[in-house]
Amino acid sequence: MHEFIALAGIIGALAVGVVSPGPSFVLVARVAVSTARANGLAAALGMGLGGVAFASAALLGLQAVLLAVPALYVGLKVLGGLYLGYLGYRIFRGARQPLDADTSAPGQRTSVSSSFWLGLTTQVSNPKTAIVYASVFAAFLPGTFSLPFAVTLLCVIFVIESGWYAIVAVLLSSSQSRRAYLSYKAWVDRTAGFVMMGLGLKLITSAHQA
Repeated sequence: MHEFIALAGIIGALAVGVVSPGPSFVLVARVAVSTARANGLAAALGMGLGGVAFASAALLGLQAVLLAVPALYVGLKVLGGLYLGYLGYRIFRGARQPLDADTSAPGQRTSVSSSFWLGLTTQVSNPKTAIVYASVFAAFLPGTFSLPFAVTLLCVIFVIESGWYAIVAVLLSSSQSRRAYLSYKAWVDRTAGFVMMGLGLKLITSAHQA
């Protein structure tokens, strides 16, 4: 019974956190609207797997390691910030580049596998997510828990992470969303690029202040 209560608390906390706007949302939204639904769903799966990786690390005590070695945490923040900034620069730089001329078959220039890896690497580029998982686990996990509980928890986290971003991908990969994106592509890409670069800069700045 105590494991069920703990699982319910973790689900509630993470469900609220996952819908908060951030680099993951920006990335999945742009992939979905600029390529194809399959690409957006692949990126969503990558986000889910990245969440499982952070949750697994939290269960294994990553937070304790990062707190014991502050320089490691700072280094991860800087690397993650640089990666987000790089992604933002690429999006901004390609703002005026047209998509495939055949818009009835979007996404041919970007493979589904590359969208998956892009989602995964974007998710794991922010070490703050590991701290969020560790904090939630610290608040709700019982002192001892079974292996089936841990496996169930990781499966639920995958569903929460990938499920939310799959919803985003489906909604924004519709024909109406794509037409709107094509009409304002330059402005949308510039905005998305600025947001990604700003989030990367924020991550690097927070590392300097740590």
